[in-house]
Amino acid sequence: MKYPIVLVLFFTLLAGSCSEKKEQKAAKPVFTLSDSMQRLITTDTVSYCNISDELSLSGQVSFNENNMVRIFPRSSGLVTEARVSVGDHVTKGQVLAVVRSADVAGNYSDLNSAQAEVAIAKRQLDNASELYKSGISSEREYTEAKENYDKAMAGKQKVQSLITINGGGHTNAGGDYLITSPIDGYVVEKKITAGAFIRPDMGDNLFTVSDLQQVWIYANVYETDIAKVKKGYPVKVVSAAYPDKVFEGVIDQVSQVLDPESKAMRVRITLPNKDLLLKPDMFAKVIVSNEEGAKATCIPTAALISQDSRNYVVVFRAKNDIKVAEVNVLKTIGTHTYIKSGVSEGEILITSYQNLIFSQLMDL
Repeated sequence: MKYPIVLVLFFTLLAGSCSEKKEQKAAKPVFTLSDSMQRLITTDTVSYCNISDELSLSGQVSFNENNMVRIFPRSSGLVTEARVSVGDHVTKGQVLAVVRSADVAGNYSDLNSAQAEVAIAKRQLDNASELYKSGISSEREYTEAKENYDKAMAGKQKVQSLITINGGGHTNAGGDYLITSPIDGYVVEKKITAGAFIRPDMGDNLFTVSDLQQVWIYANVYETDIAKVKKGYPVKVVSAAYPDKVFEGVIDQVSQVLDPESKAMRVRITLPNKDLLLKPDMFAKVIVSNEEGAKATCIPTAALISQDSRNYVVVFRAKNDIKVAEVNVLKTIGTHTYIKSGVSEGEILITSYQNLIFSQLMDL
């Protein structure tokens, strides 16, 4: 009768032992971040921010017209020398071209005649003055001689003014006048060559000089996107010549009318161009950022892990309290990703080596 009791006790103890083994086997191991790995990782905090909206526009580099001078001819004539080419750096006062002009030669001829008339009138005035003082001639004769002298001086001053307008010290009696640069900069346009004749009715500039230290970027905004663009919005400009280099600026002018042909509104961005990388007429992509829209939970794009068409992040609470969270992405713009759900504001995410940690956590 004692054996059945002993057997019952034995099987009870055996069942309890098997249950403990199963519980130990079922216990999930806890992932703990090593001290060395903890020193390597970087983290960032989940925040609640404005959703940034980006609009991509096509743009073109142009001169900054506030730092540009178009040089026009002062009179007609034959171009005897063209001393610079497009792209040359010039300094203020440097000679760009020499023009031989009949008008300038005529002005100097007129000046010689005027100077001769002044000399004659001066002698007549001096004689009339002496005779008047001696009582030989009347006051009327003296007054008439003085008026003739004043008229001769006025004629001379008129011719001298014409010479000054046509170049002054940059002209000579042979009829040559020098076309000089009024500023330091680069020759960005040249429309004359040696041997060309300049007519007074041409109305076109001969040279354009710009310092190119600043350039304007013009971009076209179509009607459906006008509400997304305002003065002061930050932009990023990427040229086809330098696809890896981003130039940053802001919209400083917005046109109030649409182009009648393209039906687009033109906006302008002023960019510094210290290294002269941007050249007029280059094409560029203009990315306009707008942060005046709705708000959403945003995370650093660097924290995002994509696998099997799903997106995950690694949430860090402590070195032995790290978990994987699936997130529902709304949109990604640059360094920020906006999400609908998955993590909450204030949580800390791992932003480097997170793929390694993610793989270890998924293998547990």
